[in-house]
Amino acid sequence: MISFSERVKSLDFKPAVLVEKLSETLTEAIVEGVFKGGDKLIEADLQAQFGISRSPIRETFRVLEKKGLVEIIPRRGTFVKLISKRDIEEHFPVRSVLEGLAAKEAFHRISAREIEEMSSCLNKMKKAVAKNEALDYFKAHFRFHEIFIQASGNQLLIDMLQNLRMHMLWYRFSYRYYKEDFSASYRVHEKMLALYKDRHTDPEALGHLAKEHIEVAVEKFVSYLEDKNNRG
Repeated sequence: MISFSERVKSLDFKPAVLVEKLSETLTEAIVEGVFKGGDKLIEADLQAQFGISRSPIRETFRVLEKKGLVEIIPRRGTFVKLISKRDIEEHFPVRSVLEGLAAKEAFHRISAREIEEMSSCLNKMKKAVAKNEALDYFKAHFRFHEIFIQASGNQLLIDMLQNLRMHMLWYRFSYRYYKEDFSASYRVHEKMLALYKDRHTDPEALGHLAKEHIEVAVEKFVSYLEDKNNRG
């Protein structure tokens, strides 16, 4: 994986897209755990790293605050938000409904090429399960879902899910020892792909499967957090 400093050096900043690129870079850094919950983002350090003025950094902080990734505390600074049980309980149910809708809406719109790409993702997930490679699994898993969400053709739905799914990755990477059952998750996606390939499928079945898959995840995640807090 490319380090945060290497990623910064490779960026070609231009005024028109400065805040957008900076926001993307810091979002990835937070999601991947370069900056962890509770860490303070130091303006001077970021100025030095990016070679830019204070103004775009402050504007980027406001963008990240709207995304729910940081908290700006007056006279104290900007801090990466700590993930709570409430965040999980509020996030996943909304995402489950929207992603279930996207899975259903995609059935009559998805192309053969997109189904083929989902099959490729599934193969990568299978290999990751065999090697117990969590990062490889999550990357292929993320792309698998992204394909049918985009295929839904509903731009409002796509935009809403983009932010919700970014948080999903953040939660998972923030708790690297969260024990997800990759084999069970893989089987769900295997069934989902089979439903997309069968043109006699009831789209409601696809929607229900996608929704239920996320609902099961939230139950496991909350149990993990409660257990972690009790031990901590």
